[in-house]
Amino acid sequence: MEFGRRKDKASRPWRLSAKLLIACSVITVIGFSAICVNVMLDMRRSEEELARQTLENLASGIDSDIGRNVELYDLSLRSVANNMMAPEIKEVSKSLRQLILFDRIATARHFGAIQVFDSTGKLIVDASTLDPLPENRSGEEYFAVHRDQPNVGLFISRPMLHHGAYAIVLSRRITGDDGSFLGVVAGSIRFSYFHDLFGRLRLDPNDVITVFRRDGTVIMRTPFDLDIIGKYLGDLPGVKRVLSEPSGSYSGIATPTHSPRLYVWKDGTRPLVVLVGKPWADIYRLWRVEATRIGAIMATLAVFVLGATLFLAHEIGRRAAAEEKLEELATTDALTGLRNRRKFDAAIETEWRRAARQKRPLALLMIDADHFKSFNDTYGHQAGDEVLIGIAICISDSVHRAGDCAARYGGEEFAVLLPDLSPTEAFRVAETIRIKVEQWCGEAATTTVSIGAASMIPDVKTEWTTMIRAADEALYAAKASGRNRTVVASGTKLSLAA
Repeated sequence: MEFGRRKDKASRPWRLSAKLLIACSVITVIGFSAICVNVMLDMRRSEEELARQTLENLASGIDSDIGRNVELYDLSLRSVANNMMAPEIKEVSKSLRQLILFDRIATARHFGAIQVFDSTGKLIVDASTLDPLPENRSGEEYFAVHRDQPNVGLFISRPMLHHGAYAIVLSRRITGDDGSFLGVVAGSIRFSYFHDLFGRLRLDPNDVITVFRRDGTVIMRTPFDLDIIGKYLGDLPGVKRVLSEPSGSYSGIATPTHSPRLYVWKDGTRPLVVLVGKPWADIYRLWRVEATRIGAIMATLAVFVLGATLFLAHEIGRRAAAEEKLEELATTDALTGLRNRRKFDAAIETEWRRAARQKRPLALLMIDADHFKSFNDTYGHQAGDEVLIGIAICISDSVHRAGDCAARYGGEEFAVLLPDLSPTEAFRVAETIRIKVEQWCGEAATTTVSIGAASMIPDVKTEWTTMIRAADEALYAAKASGRNRTVVASGTKLSLAA
């Protein structure tokens, strides 16, 4: 039991060292992993912010181009509408009227010819010809809007087939001086303009650009899809935000079959609003590659560090076991399992100084097997060894405190060091050992022990050998008094305690 306690105490620092090494390695791996995760999250946020800025710039550029052309075309419509109110316009020739009305209008290959319709929807002036064919647009949405809503201003129609090409019609009301409805001036911007504009952009295959009318109607979209063109999407939460806020972004899914996208719009106060979308998968593509690479490196390093740590911990354990074995061989009596003389001398030196510093008592028991030589000669050395082992077991069973030190002092003699015990307390422990040995021997009483006990408070002027001499003298007194008894040394005098 004593040896087991010593072994556990000896191995505990090494176990602590191995656990500390593993804990430090795990904490280090976790720390570096946390730093790595934080860096990767920062990279992710940077990719997201870069994508948002790129989409904002793209949306702003497209919106500016569309807005500039719409504004330019609207100026032409205003000019025609104002000139139609001139009194002399009806008196001049057709060629002069064409010159007055359309001399300064904006022209481009994507702009349709401007036309003027009277209050009944009849075509009266066409910028492309002096003699327009009969045409009536009273049933068109843009005509009805201007007829019924005097203050609508510039009106942009839904996408429609206009003069043989898909286009949006831009129109303005011609109002008389008295506020009466005199007709509509209208022109168109063909879809070819949007195709040409979007074709000049470097877009990824999954990028989406949608142009909305102010009411949420889809005017144009790329990738081009006729099923979506002209569709009303104003009820969708994302579209509502686009139409209600000047600029911003949101994450959403256009349809259940599409992946989540980042949608961005800029300067949504114009007649047409541009919404640009990019899949999150494309935004994070490069980040995922980099994160996977860094994660793989970190995982490899973590496995290496933990593997090396476990290997070192195992080696520490092996070294601890070897040193424990050496410690056992160096400090333990091979026969009895108690501490040997060398270990006992070191222990009493340490305890003597401690007791002197703290002014605490220190007790010592010197134990000797009675008639051991004759027993050994009669029954043999093997039987003698068994007796010594039995005595050692009785001593170990009687000494339980962590600071106690039981040792084989030499031959059939044993020593027990008992810190902080008075003479009376040391006597009790000695009697416990003596009675256990007597009971173990049984009625045959093959052997017993005599014990000399000494207890004193050391001082700096006294050596610990003084206490050993006192305990030895008490042991001699116990033997001289008939053996199988305990004698306690008191000062320089010996007194029989049992």
